Amino acid sequence: MTKQFIVLGLGRFGASLTRTLINNGHEVLAVDKNETLVQEMSTVATHVVQADCTDKSVLLELGASNFSHAIVAIGEDLQASILATLLLKELHVPKVTAKAKNDNHGSVLAKIGADQIVYPERDMATRLGNQLSSDNMIDSIELSPDYNLVEFKAPARMNQKTLLELNIRANYGCTVIAIKAGNSMNISPHAEDKIHTGDTLLLIGSNENIRDLESDYEQN
Repeated sequence: MTKQFIVLGLGRFGASLTRTLINNGHEVLAVDKNETLVQEMSTVATHVVQADCTDKSVLLELGASNFSHAIVAIGEDLQASILATLLLKELHVPKVTAKAKNDNHGSVLAKIGADQIVYPERDMATRLGNQLSSDNMIDSIELSPDYNLVEFKAPARMNQKTLLELNIRANYGCTVIAIKAGNSMNISPHAEDKIHTGDTLLLIGSNENIRDLESDYEQN
């Protein structure tokens, strides 16, 4: 199903997001006051406009209120980010996602009504830090401040053992939701399914439990 988005701000985050949405088959109106950035996106975005995102009359003229989802991707100019978010909410855009530079910025965006707040730099740094800290973790996605979804590379100690034998849920409080072996993905694996060295386990668990699992298998 094709969706329509308006993206305000065409820096690295906004431009990358715009490309991804378009590649996924959606329509995007991309807006930035920087002529160079607008020109760079002119061959990519469905519609691209050079305009001031903090001017309510401009947003009205662009029909911002007709979009079901707006993304405020403005990075360094915190005042512009906050004002654009506020104006979109005043125009009754059903969902506004805003990029935050830090926790204080995010708190302000939340107070003025942003429906979703993302921290691209912080989240990327956290994911990279988690990957670098573990020999077995391939990637991680934060589901909440306390819970993560991680891709965990099965070490030799798990080879030829079933999920029942490993009993990861009872021992570590983590749930294996899938096993990836090469290009094959086993969704909702059964207790008797075997793990092989190098398989990728998709795990959900608390940060503490995941750390315990990693630590145990790194030490043995």
